[in-house]
Amino acid sequence: MGAIKEVFVPDIGDFKDVDVIEVLVKPGDAIRPEQSLIAVESDKATMEIPSPAAGVVKELRIKVGDKISEGSLILLMETAGDADTSKPSPAPASGIAAPAATAHAAAPAAARAIGKPDPVPYELTLVATTVKPHASPSVRKFARELGVDLARVKGSGPKGRITQMDVQGFVKAMMQGAPATAAAPAAGGFGFNLPDWPQVDFARFGPIETRPLSRIRKLVGANLHRNWVAIPHVTQFDEADITELEAFRKSSTAETEKQGFKLTMLAFLIKACVTALRQYPDFNASLDKGLEGLILKKYYHIGVAVDTPEGLVVPVIRDADRKGVFDLARELAEISKLARDKKLKPGDMQGGTFSISSLGGIGGTAFTPIINAPEVAILGVSKAAIRPVFRDGAFAPRLMLPLSLSYDHRVIDGAAAARFTANLTSVLSDIRRTLL
Repeated sequence: MGAIKEVFVPDIGDFKDVDVIEVLVKPGDAIRPEQSLIAVESDKATMEIPSPAAGVVKELRIKVGDKISEGSLILLMETAGDADTSKPSPAPASGIAAPAATAHAAAPAAARAIGKPDPVPYELTLVATTVKPHASPSVRKFARELGVDLARVKGSGPKGRITQMDVQGFVKAMMQGAPATAAAPAAGGFGFNLPDWPQVDFARFGPIETRPLSRIRKLVGANLHRNWVAIPHVTQFDEADITELEAFRKSSTAETEKQGFKLTMLAFLIKACVTALRQYPDFNASLDKGLEGLILKKYYHIGVAVDTPEGLVVPVIRDADRKGVFDLARELAEISKLARDKKLKPGDMQGGTFSISSLGGIGGTAFTPIINAPEVAILGVSKAAIRPVFRDGAFAPRLMLPLSLSYDHRVIDGAAAARFTANLTSVLSDIRRTLL
């Protein structure tokens, strides 16, 4: 049995009371020299603390959220030898490998950039292991925001470290239809290469007011950003002649109002979408986890975007195929009220197979809705307007409803999308098809 050694936080410059944001090992893990143990973050920088020796983790002495400084006890390790692991090993006087020297040089440079003294020679980088992908906390956060599994990304940095460019390149490759195991390109290949977000003191130019984003907007914003970047969106535009359908809706409004709800066009849209989804099941599907297969769903749960003061939420109308238009209208009224009163439960927004985002009550002629992953399509609806339509040898005023179908091009091609919207407009244009 080996010796039990204590592993402490080494000299990390003038950083004190920094937050532990990630614990990268657990009791029982076999670790190698220089394998990252924890990730810490100050107000200006993040870094990973590596192991000074090989061994097996016996006991962790810190957790996420703790504040640490130089000398804080990280863990107890069982080692094969009697070497003192309480302090970092000094760097060799000569013969340092190029990647290690580069990584070490980057650490003092980062410290100098934020006004900190140079740390002692102690390499804060990962080495190749089979336990976790090798990436910094900032890159891990970036990958999480994009929904990228780092285990599938090949690193081009020193010792196989995954860089932000590697993650960007992986996403780009996936959007171009590369295999799920495709490696990211090396530096100089395709990538976003975006400059830093501009930091502007807006108060210099006039009065300002700062208003924090609501929790819903933060969550929705992160998901939409991931979906927009990770899914190759294409939007198909079309128009549906709803002249007769709108006349029927208005004629039925008095009856539904007596029953305590309003018959909206959205109820007909849900019913029409179910009809189209039955004809084109790929639109009612999701990619599997490996992005190599399609999961076809035999149920029809339609998500409906609801605008609330706190932000956009998407409650789900379940089993829409088993409900009539009046039932759908009643449920829409109920679930929309719950959304605006902030009484929706998490389960009310889960399990959707296809979504509808309707701006018809506000205005606009077209827009490009963002797909609600893991769904593969979403229908946007704009405001209907009277347009001259050539029918039976003459122009006639018809009420036309603009439709915008965004779809995942990895699953659906343009021809299928055009057929789907053609089917949908046909159903909406003939009230008898809508009620089937």
